[in-house]
Amino acid sequence: MRTKTVIVTGASSGIGFAIARDSLNRGFNVVANARSRQDLELAAEKMGAPANLLLVPGDIAQPETAKILFAQAEARFGQIDVLVSNAGVFISRPIAGYDERDVETMLDVNLKGFFYSAQRAAEHMRAHGGGHIIAITAAIAMQPNVNVPALLPIMVKGGLNHAVRGLALELADAGIMVNAIAPGIIATPMHAKDQDTMDALKNMAPTHRVGEAEDVVRAVMYLVESRFVTGSVMTVDGGATAGKW
Repeated sequence: MRTKTVIVTGASSGIGFAIARDSLNRGFNVVANARSRQDLELAAEKMGAPANLLLVPGDIAQPETAKILFAQAEARFGQIDVLVSNAGVFISRPIAGYDERDVETMLDVNLKGFFYSAQRAAEHMRAHGGGHIIAITAAIAMQPNVNVPALLPIMVKGGLNHAVRGLALELADAGIMVNAIAPGIIATPMHAKDQDTMDALKNMAPTHRVGEAEDVVRAVMYLVESRFVTGSVMTVDGGATAGKW
């Protein structure tokens, strides 16, 4: 059986690192992307620097980076089976507090980062008989929370939640499954570690707990193995989007 090849953007830390590490543990080839080569090399050391791990640094918001990413992945491993578009930033402020830099950052990393990599993935996977495109978005884009003013993430991540549906329809005839995973609060370096902050974060879901990166990894691997799930947005949020509690 041919070994799967998985591209993970934002792979140097947090959820992306966990996805890349688990993929390696499953025997997959992994192509890891992040902006900083140094951060990628440190992440690779933590993963044991295996031979089936390819590091491709670069700003995924740039179309040239996506081209290089897929070209190097194909040259090294051949067919690419999965793109996990994980690179993202989350900027939470009241609307009056956002500035132009915040807007450009959210659009660059979250929107352009998905679009250019998904564009290359669609081209490659259509030529090779199928594959999986998985976007990591945000549960708050599905159900805003008055305690978390976050108009920019809601706009951009919410757009991605709908974009996967449109792309799933567009690529269905090519055997390409397109889905999103919308995490709630996950314990990653993005969040402060002091106890007061963690206690507040736990209260943002009816289960009164914070998720772990492994919770998102399990959802990703379910979609990687699925043959009949496409156009879906899977929440991994402790029930935060289920309704009012």
